[in-house]
Amino acid sequence: MMSKPPHAADADRDSLPTGEVEHSSSLAQAPAAPDTALPDVNPFTWRSIAGFSPLYFALFAIVVGVAGYTDNLPDSMFAGFAITIVLGGVVMWLGNLVPVIRDFGLPTIMCIFLPAIFVVFGWLPESLVAIVQNFLGGYSFLAFFVITVITGSILGMPRALLLKAGPRFAAPILGGLVGAFGIVGLVGAAIGFGFLETLLFIVAPIMAGGIGIGAIPMSEIYAGKLGGDPADFLGQLMSAVFLANLLCIVCAGIYSGLGRRKKQLFVGFDGHGQLMQVAGAHNDLQMPPKRTAATFLALGKGLTIAAVLYTFGQLVGGVADFLHPYAWTIIAAVIIKLFRLFPKDLEEAATDWSGLITSFLTPALLVGASLTYIDINEVLIALSNPVFIPLIALTVVVAALSAGVVGWLVKLNFVESSITAGLVMADTGGSGDVSVLSAAGRMHLMPFAALTTRFGGALVLFVTSILASFL
Repeated sequence: MMSKPPHAADADRDSLPTGEVEHSSSLAQAPAAPDTALPDVNPFTWRSIAGFSPLYFALFAIVVGVAGYTDNLPDSMFAGFAITIVLGGVVMWLGNLVPVIRDFGLPTIMCIFLPAIFVVFGWLPESLVAIVQNFLGGYSFLAFFVITVITGSILGMPRALLLKAGPRFAAPILGGLVGAFGIVGLVGAAIGFGFLETLLFIVAPIMAGGIGIGAIPMSEIYAGKLGGDPADFLGQLMSAVFLANLLCIVCAGIYSGLGRRKKQLFVGFDGHGQLMQVAGAHNDLQMPPKRTAATFLALGKGLTIAAVLYTFGQLVGGVADFLHPYAWTIIAAVIIKLFRLFPKDLEEAATDWSGLITSFLTPALLVGASLTYIDINEVLIALSNPVFIPLIALTVVVAALSAGVVGWLVKLNFVESSITAGLVMADTGGSGDVSVLSAAGRMHLMPFAALTTRFGGALVLFVTSILASFL
């Protein structure tokens, strides 16, 4: 039905306007970025790869590939960027070649799982994989990406929207958790898997909002209660989390596909990126147009703001460790926004820096996460249990629908509430949040996704520690 790929008309607009670059060459007198955003630019289409023509990018891929297969890539940030940008760009480009399915998140899904499959078959050198793993972990590219998105999204969000949407956002989070624990637990008991076993080994690790605050500490809790080693439990827990993450990405892609087709099933169903159901032309409750141009100085300011807020989160988190450092970073950014501690130009700088990173480096992060965190063998082992998979799928669906319904009842749009309070709780956190929001085409909702993951995840871990006492 679609003979022309999406954004094909934008293929000739896949770089920042040269006029903006010329005007920003003098950093001391760089003008502010224009208030009126240019048309949206997608650097990953069928005609371009990361803004380059396929011919140029093929040459880049050859250089990186030869260096990787001959073990001439150093363990450095530059090598990490080269590998992930090239691999992510190629996989994203291949996904965009498939009609129709690409609208439902295929490029993102391929970025998450295809590199991990390459590792299983030994198609990537071990040294190359090790460089990427150290790039995400040792050099903290994942933290760099997530903090940048959180900072830019919060400071770029209209203050009135944050004030009005924040307090009521707790309702769909709780709705998704109660629905998943209650309904899936009862179904697990009914089919013989066990009520408590379903909660502890399927629902809890999935709904913890991430691996670091979910499967890993839960395996330690279960080992302490039942004896043995945490590794005895971690395989099953991780399988549940990864399979759920895949389903979350697919569901997010379906939501994105419905949005592209303008399917408004009922009033307040799809806000097309707007979290709240807003009546009338209240511009202060709308997300501002996406900015596609910035000065060099603004980007430097944005990097500085993100780095300092990250450092603040680590500092406070080291003292008040009852909250994750990311949560303290979010709180700091929210305070800055609510109390107007930054002038408009600094808020826009943080937004511009976030826009640069998300528009260009998202595929790089996804393939990096695939090589670092996804174990295809663990996923395949879990597929052998005929009860395990349906319960995982039910957890994701119930969480998404419950969060969507409760959010709709408190005047949030169903799709946005379902994604940020439901699917985000059921993904792997961090890179999982990025994958889900990317597949849904709603990366700007990262602040709410981060709030969901951190605060909701802490609540789930607390409840799990109580339930584990009954083992």
